[in-house]
Amino acid sequence: MAALPQALTIAASDSGGGAGTQADIKSMHANGVYALSVVIALTAQNTKTITKVYAIPREIISAQIDTLFDDFTITATKTGMLYSADIVEIVSEKLRAFKVDNLVVDPVMISSEGRELLAPDAILRMTQVLFPLATLVTPNIPEAEVLAKMKITTQDDVKEAAGRIHKFGCQNVLIKGGHLELSPTTDLLYDGHSYTTFQGEFIDTPNTHGTGCTYSAAITAQLALGKCLPDAVMIAKCYITEAIRHSLSIGHGNGPIHHFYRFDNI
Repeated sequence: MAALPQALTIAASDSGGGAGTQADIKSMHANGVYALSVVIALTAQNTKTITKVYAIPREIISAQIDTLFDDFTITATKTGMLYSADIVEIVSEKLRAFKVDNLVVDPVMISSEGRELLAPDAILRMTQVLFPLATLVTPNIPEAEVLAKMKITTQDDVKEAAGRIHKFGCQNVLIKGGHLELSPTTDLLYDGHSYTTFQGEFIDTPNTHGTGCTYSAAITAQLALGKCLPDAVMIAKCYITEAIRHSLSIGHGNGPIHHFYRFDNI
């Protein structure tokens, strides 16, 4: 039996299981690949809040990456929450050294309840050293506003922001439109020359914890399977829409989406 393609997530652990490394692993497996992980920070987290963050020492992050690339054939990689400029530096250094293909950068900056997850100096460093390595950068609207230094309220604004972010050196930008709360929701992919839109249904539910992590991980999995980028985004868009539709009312805050809705009757 042929081995599953292998994809890597480099992100923070979510003890509540809905976002971060745990969401990425679930999403990757649900999309048909074997998931590998590098944990850059531990969080004390549930559906309501993040109470503590502990950054993993630089040498342990480096060792995790070295060990995985020494053994596995990694055909796509994603980064999620990277927390500090120092972590951005070591991750970028390692990914450059291993000449990674199909790198998806999800620039996680702020938690759903408003906690800062990426320091301002780390945001700057990310645009300088990580974005130029990226096949795709996947900001949501608030993240795109920070990166593009502008307010986004219309689709024309989204196009302008995508152009500004593309100038950081990434190959493609996907701005996720869910925060505009329009129906249908529209995500915009920009490759430096042309725009492609992906429309989806706006599902009115509070249970959206982990949506961004899951979406970018699904795109990464599809790239690992050999899909071209527009097809990877389209398949991942359909997957995340259904995962939200089947979201789980557990916990006392914003519940998680359902990564394995295809496989059971929950």
